Amino acid sequence: MADRGEDVDAESEDELYEVVNITDYARRHQWWSRVFGNSTGPIAEKYSVASQIMMGGVTGWCAGYLFQRVGKIVATAVGGGFLLLQITNHSGYVQVDWRKVEKDVNKAKKHLKKKANKAAPELNSFIEESTEFVKRNIVISGGFVGGFLLGLAS
Repeated sequence: MADRGEDVDAESEDELYEVVNITDYARRHQWWSRVFGNSTGPIAEKYSVASQIMMGGVTGWCAGYLFQRVGKIVATAVGGGFLLLQITNHSGYVQVDWRKVEKDVNKAKKHLKKKANKAAPELNSFIEESTEFVKRNIVISGGFVGGFLLGLAS
């Protein structure tokens, strides 16, 4: 009798909850669909030119702004590290074997050249795919480039 009661409780619990497929829900309820409208087809057909320029411009500005900030931080860290190394070398705290550094840098260059020759076909296919994407979505790409430049300037 106790087993039957537990089965009834389990069945009633299953009836209380609806199973939602998250991927289908995300496809149907995208935030940009609420903002720009819902349609199918290529992006050039989905949204107006103004919407495409706005989307590209906003994403480009964000990317440019982040690129500018991160670039400044990286440049400061690398420059500060090199300056600190020079000061400690000049003061006598650290002795740098510049011949060994030069030898290691040349070795790294040769290694990179070998790797670059092997990666050339993959890089060419990536460039071709990127160029094709930009051609298909020229309006949003133009907005992205403009936004990126504005993000770098701000």
